[in-house]
Amino acid sequence: MVQGSEFFNKVQQFTEQMLTRRRAIIRAKKEKQKAKNPIIDWIEAFVWAAGVVLIINQYLFQAYQIPSGSMIDTLLIGDRIFVNKLVYGPELLPGVGKLPSPFKPQRNQVIIFENPSYISRGPAFDVLQRVLYMLTLSLVDIDRDENGAPKAHFLIKRAVGMSGDTITMKDGEIYFLFPGEDRIVAERDYIKATNMNHRINRLMDISAYPALQAAGRMAAYSDMGLQVPAALLEQVKGAATLQYPDYLEHERSRISVLQAANPQDRRYTMLAARFKLGWYVPEGRIFPMGDNRDNSRDARYFGAVRLSKVLGQGSLKYWPLSRFGSIK
Repeated sequence: MVQGSEFFNKVQQFTEQMLTRRRAIIRAKKEKQKAKNPIIDWIEAFVWAAGVVLIINQYLFQAYQIPSGSMIDTLLIGDRIFVNKLVYGPELLPGVGKLPSPFKPQRNQVIIFENPSYISRGPAFDVLQRVLYMLTLSLVDIDRDENGAPKAHFLIKRAVGMSGDTITMKDGEIYFLFPGEDRIVAERDYIKATNMNHRINRLMDISAYPALQAAGRMAAYSDMGLQVPAALLEQVKGAATLQYPDYLEHERSRISVLQAANPQDRRYTMLAARFKLGWYVPEGRIFPMGDNRDNSRDARYFGAVRLSKVLGQGSLKYWPLSRFGSIK
């Protein structure tokens, strides 16, 4: 009985010591908190909040601002959007490796990807730029050109061509040759048949193409140092006033004349074949294009994009509030 009482007393003493120690630790923390400089306290809170924002932006959702009209009417200049970065596998760190994902970009989804034409100023600057961009929800972008305009490090376009597709153009219109099929399908017919709810915008009227094509042929005569035929000069009238000329069609016409005049020149033969055959999308790549086709520098100029360079899917327009809604 005495031994039981002694054991109980020892347990009671140990418990009291632990409680006293815990109260002392809590009291010390409170005193330390009172003595802390409010500026340091504010800095700690900011760093914590910044860390949360960076984690969300890097792995879940990131804010972007639309800088150009290449996706009109789906996205307008100045729209602020959230991009789902988890769906295709987020990057481990800005510009470094990607986590695996069972999902891949699907045809007609709006995607964001690294601009293949972008010239980096170095990995340290890229990380700093992306961290500041994420922390400020796209309000601060230090990556600017000599004119002060933001550089296009990332592009937002629609996934138009998928692996295995062959894509051709005629008078600015897109045509598909899908894998395993022997028929060519116009993009507009495909969109209509599959009930896609986005619209392709054209700023250049189809009636302007003869003058544009004539301008391309005239440029070929100038390249060869030959006098331009009077009939061709007559056809060119109006081409110079085009605000959004189809440069690819202009180049196609120019190369066709140069190739015909120099059949022995393999360079012109290869370029002419490329314009005639179009673009083949290799395995593991995607062919993004802007909805505003005559004002979009996209895969038609820089080629198919590697899937590993696709960073996310356009998810939500959040500003201005009048345009709030999902991206389709």
